[in-house]
Amino acid sequence: MTAPNQVPPVPPADLPGTLGALRATGHQYRTVKQEIRANLLARMRSGEERFPGIVGYQDTVLPEVERALLAGHDMVLLGERGQGKTRLIRSLGALLDEWTPVLPGSVLNEHPMHPLTPASRALVAEHGDDLPIGWLHRSMRYGEKLATPDTSVGDLIGDVDPIRLAQGRSLGDPETIHFGLVPRTNRGVFAVNELPDLAERIQVALLNVLEERDIQVRGYQLRLPLDLLLVASANPEDYTNRGRIITPLKDRFGAEIRTHYPVDLDLELALIRQEADLVATVPEHVLEVLARFARAVRESPSVDPRSGVSARFAIAAAETVAAAALRRSGLLAAAAPGEAGRTGTTGDVDRASGRSPEAPVARVGDAVSVTSTLRGKVEFESGEEGREIEVLAHLLRTATAETFRARLAGLDLSGFTALVAEGGIIETGELVSSAELLRQVGTVPGLAKALDRLGLGDAPSPEEAAAGVEFVLEGLHLTRRLGKDVTESGRTVYGGRG
Repeated sequence: MTAPNQVPPVPPADLPGTLGALRATGHQYRTVKQEIRANLLARMRSGEERFPGIVGYQDTVLPEVERALLAGHDMVLLGERGQGKTRLIRSLGALLDEWTPVLPGSVLNEHPMHPLTPASRALVAEHGDDLPIGWLHRSMRYGEKLATPDTSVGDLIGDVDPIRLAQGRSLGDPETIHFGLVPRTNRGVFAVNELPDLAERIQVALLNVLEERDIQVRGYQLRLPLDLLLVASANPEDYTNRGRIITPLKDRFGAEIRTHYPVDLDLELALIRQEADLVATVPEHVLEVLARFARAVRESPSVDPRSGVSARFAIAAAETVAAAALRRSGLLAAAAPGEAGRTGTTGDVDRASGRSPEAPVARVGDAVSVTSTLRGKVEFESGEEGREIEVLAHLLRTATAETFRARLAGLDLSGFTALVAEGGIIETGELVSSAELLRQVGTVPGLAKALDRLGLGDAPSPEEAAAGVEFVLEGLHLTRRLGKDVTESGRTVYGGRG
């Protein structure tokens, strides 16, 4: 998609500069759909990745998309929010030719071998092979409109320009039209996001674009055969209730493709790793907790299934947890030296002793903050009003327990339970340093094996080791082998049960 104020790429100097030079290269005019079909087949034959950055659709959605593109069909992607529909649509532009010839100054991106308007045809006839041509990069051949109720026909198709009429042109002359977004994306890919939100009378304006490939403005039919791939996205809830795609328009789309959320945990994790912009280290076991948490929220009977739970939920959760780790690192480094014994800081005291300050590494306890900050991303059933944080907290505990069982099942963790025998306690929490937590734990039988199972390696840093220890403690609590209490100061205290 063209970014605001993006500078158009400069075409290579060796591209033909006139229509005659273009003909001499053997160039043949192709429609957009022919371009996409040829380039898609070329990628298939070479083994090149066809849709970079699209995760979880390789065996389900992408084969259907490829069949639609090879058939030359316009398509509508139907799925709940946060399923990557827009990302997939935007990737289609990469299947266009990198550079395509155009008539300079044409708002319709007309091909010099296939002019559309009377003025362009006259220009080609006048100059012949000496006609100068320009080149358009594929990044400039993608158009997109988020459908909103206030969208007008003029926005999408165009409207009569009264100034041009006043200059003496006739009303049926294409030169009197100020073209909208769709014609301006001629010879490209145009996307309409959330198509059902368009008013029905506006959807009618797209009928001719999809079938007859011409446009009508204020009752005047302009025979301008547009060449584009039209792709739309829709949410099933809007599709059936709040809004709908009118039947004649739906019939004109050659393919309706259902999208979905990641089908398994590995794909959910891969999506988080790819998309999350993490400001601190988040260990694999913490990411797995968040991925399981997102899937649990999605499947919960307390959550409205019609709205879905976006993949952005898990991504934002990972970013929030990383931010919590960075915050702890900053606060511990800034704490006064006199408070080091109480808060376990590594700030001035550590600098004086030559130790490094606390590195930002996320722990499972940092995930607690996401239940309040991300509840706005989830639509709950009406009966759950007032219980949103409680429901999310329960699902987070469930996800943590499932990850604990999956990662550490069968491992002897009696060394950890022995730490709290006879009234002993272990304190951790948001502002407890790694050094303080590890000092309380000391040498524990089975710790090395636990850290290895958690993917922290043979020589984890103190911060990574502390993250592993806290996860083991929380898992033992959730499996009813340790007690847990939260103090007024926010510290978490693990002790014996009872």
